[in-house]
Amino acid sequence: MKKTKYIFLASLIIILYSCGGSSSAGSSDGTYSGANSYTDRAFPVDNPWNQDISNAPLDPNSDIYISSMGRTGTVHPDFGTWWDGAALGQPVNTVSGSQTKVPVTFSYGRESDPGPYPIPANAEIQGGPNGTGDRHLIVIDKDRGILYEMYQAYQNGDGSWRAESGAKFNLNTNELRPAGYTSADAAGLPIYPGLVRYEEVVVKKEINHALRFTANQTRHAYVYPARHAAGNSTSTALPPMGMRVRLKAGYDISAYPESVQVILRTLKKYGMILADNGNSWMLSGIPNENWNDSELHTIKQVPGSAFEVVKMGEVQY
Repeated sequence: MKKTKYIFLASLIIILYSCGGSSSAGSSDGTYSGANSYTDRAFPVDNPWNQDISNAPLDPNSDIYISSMGRTGTVHPDFGTWWDGAALGQPVNTVSGSQTKVPVTFSYGRESDPGPYPIPANAEIQGGPNGTGDRHLIVIDKDRGILYEMYQAYQNGDGSWRAESGAKFNLNTNELRPAGYTSADAAGLPIYPGLVRYEEVVVKKEINHALRFTANQTRHAYVYPARHAAGNSTSTALPPMGMRVRLKAGYDISAYPESVQVILRTLKKYGMILADNGNSWMLSGIPNENWNDSELHTIKQVPGSAFEVVKMGEVQY
């Protein structure tokens, strides 16, 4: 994963958060919880993304994995307002069930869910229309509760789309991708449920789900709930996709801005799931013009050594 002003009134933000709406580079929404209803979670409450792991046992190889990602490296927010001329983060496009679906073709067709996808003509792409990074494209059909995600998405001249890979997720179920299948993310996981959202942090002041992060080196292996591996080595010193880490309970967060404390409390309770290759400790979120970038950047003070790995299940190769 690579990194890739209008001011809204607080009352409008709250209305959008409660009722849903169209997400863009300048605004984000909550997650699906029934027709035309948005909360802070995607998927059922018992989904792995929504699991409280604050008291889960440590993995016996926790220190090894943390060291491989960098004990002195720090957390970096890969979201905010603007960076390099584009909205910073993973935009989310929300559409109704009547949105016209368009043809989509995939390079990894066998592992991708076939089109058509309900992509609006003005769809927001990670990094902007000229972005050269992952170019993730995320669309939610809010009426049906279906999440559509694509990697390396480009629009063709006739209005159809092409991408490296793509996947659909029913936000009302816990159904996983087939074993060994990728998605728009290297781990075969959905991107959307692991994003930090402005409304959760600033309005609700609580995030009730795990977050998504990346590591610079991963093992060619995966653990539940991940379904796919994308590493170049089978070294057991490297973390597998799907590994979950949490901020240590004793890490003092009192000196951080309130908005960042919300994120750090989440990392203690729900942790974050390794979902893609990229810079270590890179945390994902939805862009919003109302983010306070200066506050967000204080999270860069949190070192890798402040984290620990939650005990993992069977590693799949």
